[in-house]
Amino acid sequence: MFKVSGESIPSDSLARALDSADAGALVTFEGRVRRVNEGREVLCLEYEAYEALAHSEGQTILAEARQRFPVINIACVHRVGRLEIGELAVWVGVLSAHRGEAFDACRFVIDQVKHRVPIWKKEFYADGDTGWVRCEHGPTHEGHGHHACTKP
Repeated sequence: MFKVSGESIPSDSLARALDSADAGALVTFEGRVRRVNEGREVLCLEYEAYEALAHSEGQTILAEARQRFPVINIACVHRVGRLEIGELAVWVGVLSAHRGEAFDACRFVIDQVKHRVPIWKKEFYADGDTGWVRCEHGPTHEGHGHHACTKP
C-alpha cells in the first residue's frame, strides 16, 4: 500500500496493520521535519504532489521491492500540505522473515520514493526566505497560495 495523505501519519497503527505470524522482522523508517537544513533554520515545510502519478509510481516501487526482496508485507505513506518541525513527512514499513531483507527493502523503498515519486518540498526559513528543496523547479500553481509559517 502506497498512500499520499494530508493527515498526520499514524505510524503505530500502520505497523500493526503489516503484522503476520510469519514475520521475524519489522523495519520502519520515519522521515521527520528537522529544524535546520544545510545550515539554515527551517520554520516549517510544505509538500505538494501530483497525486495520481505519485500513487501510481509509489505502488510500482512497492511492487518492485516485493520482486527484489522476500518481504511479507510493505507499506509507505507520504504527507502533503504544511508540516511543522518534528512531524512525520514519510513512513515506510517492511515486514519480512529476516532483518537483513527487511532493512534492504526499506532502504530501497525510501531511496526510490525520494528519487521517483513526484512530491516536492518547499522549506520556509527563519530569515523569511523560502526554497524548493532538491528539485529543479517546484510546482507552479497560479493562485495556489502557500501558507506562511510563524516562528515557534
